Amino acid sequence: QVLLVESGGGSVQAGGSLRLSCAASGYTSSVSCMAWFRQAPGKERERVASVQRDGWPTYADSVQGRFTISRDRAKNTLYLQMISLKPEDSAMYYCAASAFPWCSPSADAYKDWGQGTQVTVSS
Repeated sequence: QVLLVESGGGSVQAGGSLRLSCAASGYTSSVSCMAWFRQAPGKERERVASVQRDGWPTYADSVQGRFTISRDRAKNTLYLQMISLKPEDSAMYYCAASAFPWCSPSADAYKDWGQGTQVTVSS
């Protein structure tokens, strides 16, 4: 099992920036793909960004060019740098880990999840 702990959420105005962190511990050698998901009230959980073991990132169209996912293996930490934030980015953000060799866009493919960190963007 992999324990994931997110941090870095908060409240910002539109156009602002935040950096989310996700510290991983436990059986981290089993992790191939790590991802950030978000879920707004009344909406389904959606993948925001993911990165495979070799570092190849994937982004949702809605965040392409504004969000950057990165993975520090030495620190077992995943990051999500968010700039030019919009009110529609407001959601609970979750870190997730998967042992699959590729990064699936489906939340069902991820076995381990963090508790989430709230991001609120005001207009």
